[in-house]
Amino acid sequence: MSTRPEILFPLFAGLETLPGVGEKTTKHFAGLNVNTPRDLLFTLPTSGIDRQFRKTIKGIPLPNVVTTEITVERHHPNRTKGRPYRIDVSDEEVSFALVFFHARGDYLRRQLPEGARRVISGKAEVFDGVAQIVHPDHILAPGDLETLPAFEPVYPLTQGVTQKLMVKATAASVKRAPELKEWIDPSLLARENWPDWHTAITQSHAPIGSGDLAITAPARVRLAYDELFAHQVTLALARARQRKRAGRSSPATGALQSKVLKALPYRPTNAQDRSIREIADDMAAPERMNRLLQGDVGSGKTLVALMSLLVAVEAGGQGVMMAPTEILARQHLAGLQPLAESAGVVLEILTGRDKGKERTAKLEALRSGAIQILVGTHAVFQKDVEFQDLRLAVVDEQHRFGVAQRMELGKKGQSADVLVMTATPIPRSLSLAQYGDMDVSILDEKPPGRTPVTTALVSSGRMDEVVANLRTAVSEGKQAYWVCPLVDESEVTAKTAAEERFKRLRATFEDGTVGLVHGQMPPADKDAAMAAFKNGDTKVLVATTVIEVGVDVPNASIMVIEGAEGFGLAQLHQLRGRVGRGAEKSTCLMLYQAPLSESARRRLETLRETEDGFRIAEEDLAMRGAGDVLGTAQSGLPQFRIADLERQTALLAIANDDARALIAADADLTSPRGEAVRVLLWLLEQDKAIQMISVG
Repeated sequence: MSTRPEILFPLFAGLETLPGVGEKTTKHFAGLNVNTPRDLLFTLPTSGIDRQFRKTIKGIPLPNVVTTEITVERHHPNRTKGRPYRIDVSDEEVSFALVFFHARGDYLRRQLPEGARRVISGKAEVFDGVAQIVHPDHILAPGDLETLPAFEPVYPLTQGVTQKLMVKATAASVKRAPELKEWIDPSLLARENWPDWHTAITQSHAPIGSGDLAITAPARVRLAYDELFAHQVTLALARARQRKRAGRSSPATGALQSKVLKALPYRPTNAQDRSIREIADDMAAPERMNRLLQGDVGSGKTLVALMSLLVAVEAGGQGVMMAPTEILARQHLAGLQPLAESAGVVLEILTGRDKGKERTAKLEALRSGAIQILVGTHAVFQKDVEFQDLRLAVVDEQHRFGVAQRMELGKKGQSADVLVMTATPIPRSLSLAQYGDMDVSILDEKPPGRTPVTTALVSSGRMDEVVANLRTAVSEGKQAYWVCPLVDESEVTAKTAAEERFKRLRATFEDGTVGLVHGQMPPADKDAAMAAFKNGDTKVLVATTVIEVGVDVPNASIMVIEGAEGFGLAQLHQLRGRVGRGAEKSTCLMLYQAPLSESARRRLETLRETEDGFRIAEEDLAMRGAGDVLGTAQSGLPQFRIADLERQTALLAIANDDARALIAADADLTSPRGEAVRVLLWLLEQDKAIQMISVG
């Protein structure tokens, strides 16, 4: 079924087919991201108004929305300009006034003739000691009370779309909602006691109290689950398709790996052993590997990557490891080369700096298979870079490479396995939403020899004291990073702040002790500044956040973060992870500008309390929301209309398991449940998934 099922046609018709919606209002609806009746079905009310009928407004605490029956007593037209038009009315027990601004008297006399009975509903308040309702929301004949819902849903609005129009258009869309065959696993449906889809839609748009608007209301949970499930089915299909693609079996012999393990001064952690085993099993299988290696700062991802690359070499092929920046690529080279040499493996680097003869020689060695492992930057993507037999591509810091680039790299080798690494701990909910098409290995232990980092919060008023202590530490042979504040997110202002701090510190310390690195420097100068710090020539490195990812200087044991309140949790955690890499006791000083906002205080205190990146990531998610944690634009995070990734993590995990089980049992979605799921995919516009089934 590669065309939309007919039963859904009415939901995908133009908005102008709904009552009250014309060409002009259709354009306004786009402001709510609503283009079809289907979109209106999934735009749920955000709040509601209690319009229960009461005999009198007496005794009701005001201001409040009231609905009551009144007798119209007397009109007081606005004789002077700018004065409101008032009408005296009374219910069973008290008198009060209806007030209208800029109103036409003849219209009001027709609507509310003196002596008539009417039902009115609106917000009553006290003004000058008298109760009044300004512009009632509803004025009805007593016989029409039934048409007013006792609890009126309130929808999100945009310019040009009124509440009245929204209610009318949505009600018409709900009337079009068909009865659909059930796609949720029957045992799950029974266990959770969810309504069927049609009932869930109807109930969500006709709440009878505020409980029905809660994220936990069964009808809403069901609709959220449908969204999460459809998304996870799409990822499960992508995964199944990826696996179907002819991979190659790269069996490990262990010969090279055992040499490296012997050369190591320590034993790998259990988490490293487990990840290495998972990766080797994937590489030995005939399907293509697509795995994410997630590890906190300093959890030893590099060793796992090397062992995986050695599997490719043991199987007679080559491996490549890609880093987002030249600094990181050179650092990987420095860390990996001695270990590779201990196993007799040829490891080389290729970056944009390789030119002329040197580059030609490297490309030739790569083509002939003389280079067994290549470390590089995105220069590795260039057309003239050819491998003899690429079996594994390792991509470091995934969020800096798009999915398209990941695929490009895979193309360099005939069905090469792909391992993606990230040092940013991602909460489970987001990793399922973003990387649900990948298998995940997690490094959740620190290797031996890592010292805990002491974190202290210091007000910037004590700056002189901090600098004095830093001088003492440097005179004892210690090295320190000094990270400058994030000024309005721009590199130019960050550069100015860094240069300013550099000048001040240089005036305090001996010549040549302080170095500077920022994003605006030419790459060669940046590398030189980093190298001088790494070799210990400079003792204090003033930097912008360019040092956030991956730079490894074991002797650096002090991290000063100026303007810490301006950084995000994950970023502060990454920066702190630059120290504590050697045996030296390490300190991280977070300098903040008082007074702190509530959220900044919570961020800094979380960091003081824990070094666990996964706990920090969960806290970050709770504070900022999914889009901000990953940066929605490039995160590939789905935009859900009903589901809430932060608060419905457990639901997402169920959807993930269910989707994987379904695709494992019915990869082409041809069973009765599979057919129902196809309708769900069309309903939720998961077109990618539909293409995969029709092509698959």
